[in-house]
Amino acid sequence: RFAVGIDGDIALHRCRPGQIAPKLLQAIEPSGGEHDRRTGGVQHSGEPGPEPAGRPGDDGDAAVEAEQGEGVVGLRHGGELYDHALMASTLSLTADEARRLFLRAQGVLGAPDRRAGVPGVLRSLGAVQLDTISVLARSHELVPYARLGAVGRAAVESAYWGSPPQAFEYWAHAASVLPMEDWPWFAARRRRHRGWDWGARQPSDVAVKAVLDRLADGPCTATELGGAKRGGPWWDWSEAKIGVERLLASGDVVCVERRGWKRVYDLPERVVPAHLLAAEPSDQECAVELVRRAATHLGVATVRDLADYYRLRVDFVEGALVDAGLAPVIVAGWDASAWADPAALAEAPRGRHRTTLLSPFDSLIWDRARTLRMFRFEHKLEAYVPKPLRKHGYFTMPLLAGGRLVGRVDPARQGQTLVARQVSLRPSAVGAMAGALREAAGWVGCDAVAVERVMPEALAAPLRAAVA
Repeated sequence: RFAVGIDGDIALHRCRPGQIAPKLLQAIEPSGGEHDRRTGGVQHSGEPGPEPAGRPGDDGDAAVEAEQGEGVVGLRHGGELYDHALMASTLSLTADEARRLFLRAQGVLGAPDRRAGVPGVLRSLGAVQLDTISVLARSHELVPYARLGAVGRAAVESAYWGSPPQAFEYWAHAASVLPMEDWPWFAARRRRHRGWDWGARQPSDVAVKAVLDRLADGPCTATELGGAKRGGPWWDWSEAKIGVERLLASGDVVCVERRGWKRVYDLPERVVPAHLLAAEPSDQECAVELVRRAATHLGVATVRDLADYYRLRVDFVEGALVDAGLAPVIVAGWDASAWADPAALAEAPRGRHRTTLLSPFDSLIWDRARTLRMFRFEHKLEAYVPKPLRKHGYFTMPLLAGGRLVGRVDPARQGQTLVARQVSLRPSAVGAMAGALREAAGWVGCDAVAVERVMPEALAAPLRAAVA
């Protein structure tokens, strides 16, 4: 594995078999270099090379291996052989540089595009995850709020479920709102769903036909289709609900509207633009485009990061990296190989950092392993953890300030008061937390903020004074 530092030094990070390393470096740089036996690195400047980015196949990422043959020395990734000239141009990034690229890609570094509004936020993120939990607001409202500030609920509803439709609901990272123009790129997923064995939730042909016949008369909710439940727990779906959800997964039914949080189902030919509906890209074309878009939304990412954004299979991502046009990069401190959106590398991130509370389902932090790697911040949703076992609270919202995660709060509402039931923060983040709490309170119509438990306890009095 090769890399070039910003000073132009060429580094050979790994070579197998190791005994050919000196000859390999000499082929790249006639002056040769010293083999550093402590790190296994070779660098022509005489300084120890940077730590390797990870062993081939680490974390399930595609193997990057030195290969030798009839006068050929190259690198293999996803079955493609690259020569050393390509890999010698690999850019090295610091962890802070990677983090800033990510923050800009997620719309929390730099001036917000208020003219594009909530539709612009949706396009820039590619997916906004939906969830039923509502504390200050539902997650799909908190996501644009984190980028734009106090945005009205009507603007959010119009962007996601307005007329004519600008978005549709489908399975991406999870159940999500997606830009309508992305409809074609989920064709492979829709095709796979058509062939799935749904097991106990396999609807009868009669139920499926009844759903389609009813939707032919116009859009309707599961209740209007005959009821969403059989009468038991919430997951005990009726046959009509099972049928319509199967049709939604296969693309034979679409959701572009909600009424009182209920999905409104419709036929795609009525609401999806004809040119998008007619597009049927191949599985490989879908993988390439979704990998490219994931890289755009992440800035810089490992293969597993790219796979997690739209919940793609790792081998699909590995096979799409080259055609997606991504640039290989090495990020200091990362154990796995990384790839970047070339457009993101063209200009260094600049601008003001947003200070805000984040939904735990925000795409900035929905990948917990990446959040830990990027921000050195361990985040966990504890809503489904028994109350006595919770460490930070029911719906803990991390605090983003200065491009870092510097605290967290478990909020609630009591009348016109926003209650911070439990707060954890760094001493330097008292002002940022107070400002974020006041802003959130104003956005949801509260006129006061009350602070209960604070960790460390010494920060309780300063925080209460700051929000008063």
